[in-house]
Amino acid sequence: MGFKPANNIQDLQYFGEFGGVNPSISDSSTYTFLEAKTMFDTFEGNTDGCYLYSRHTSPSNLYLGEALAAMEGTETANVTASGMGAITPTIMQVCGAGDHLVSSRTIYGGTYAFLKNFTPRMNIATSFVDITKLDAVEAAIQESTKMIYCETVSNPLLEVADIKGLAKLAKKYNLMLVVDNTFSPLSISPAQLGADIVIHSLTKFINGSSDTMGGVMCGSAEFINAQKSVIDGASMLLGSSMDSLRSASILKNMRTLHIRMKQHSKNAMYLATKFEEDGVKTVYPGLASHPSHEIFKSMMNAEYGYGGMLTIDAGSLEKANALMELMQDKNLGYLAVSLGFYKTLFSAPGTSTSSEIPEEEQKEMGLTDGLIRFSIGLDNDIERTYAMMKQCMIAVGVLKEELSL
Repeated sequence: MGFKPANNIQDLQYFGEFGGVNPSISDSSTYTFLEAKTMFDTFEGNTDGCYLYSRHTSPSNLYLGEALAAMEGTETANVTASGMGAITPTIMQVCGAGDHLVSSRTIYGGTYAFLKNFTPRMNIATSFVDITKLDAVEAAIQESTKMIYCETVSNPLLEVADIKGLAKLAKKYNLMLVVDNTFSPLSISPAQLGADIVIHSLTKFINGSSDTMGGVMCGSAEFINAQKSVIDGASMLLGSSMDSLRSASILKNMRTLHIRMKQHSKNAMYLATKFEEDGVKTVYPGLASHPSHEIFKSMMNAEYGYGGMLTIDAGSLEKANALMELMQDKNLGYLAVSLGFYKTLFSAPGTSTSSEIPEEEQKEMGLTDGLIRFSIGLDNDIERTYAMMKQCMIAVGVLKEELSL
């Protein structure tokens, strides 16, 4: 049968305390105890089912965490106030002074900045490598290495990590494999392929309405409980806790994630195919021309497609900006960072979401000035969208006008 992530979400049954079809929202920051000893036990981490303080957890956050753990097939999960609020405590829970990690060189700009500029203050070192080359990953592993970190589909170049291959390396050297799966929820299930921790920015596809931030780390009960420890848990002590009202909102939106991801993928596949046929330099994991197309195909839950993210190269920053401004003017999408919205979003990563990466390093990894990252929306008539986008490309000189015979 294979792994069925949407079924796992659907099979969870939550009733509100008054019989509501949605669970009641725990609108409290602190919780009462009938006995003083129970409070002591809870501080010691010994009492299941008791709530202490919402920075630790809340019923609403546990509901959402349970749904996300079911989606990824892990024992449990911990939700946070943002994607970075999941990434940074995970790294700091595993790595301390004198430790080292190996990371993909193409990752979200905020993660890159954290590893490149912030963690050295704590004497944590990072080697950035081409994650698609397993020999380069293995060569970067040192005696002090504790973690391999990557994104399933990298931001913004859409490089695809061979998670099975990386998991074998992690096991060989007794490392944690941490995978950010933000770009490919449901399409790929990293924990099923050997990842130890799966991270998402819930802000993106999972929530889907660009109205809140959120993050999650999905993993073993041992790891997640250690993160939530009031004694030395990085998540608990760094305080990136999600508000109960927000977690309740994201849980409701998760119910339609399987439908949305299918449409995002269908639309992105259509546009990527058409753009490539037109001679535009297009990167999309669903195209046979993508260097890791076969690896993605071997890992994917096929019914959800290749995801909603694609890039094109407009040739120059001037053309990229002109194209994005014109597309926004024609209501084809919004010139905005982030992704996973019902409307198409586009940005030039070199001057936005990856601007933390120095120019020379952007060039080295192939991040060109003219690169436009698209998060393809849920358009019902994608053929019309394509025809209008093509006219915009012709208008700004990305494409030449076709001569009719």
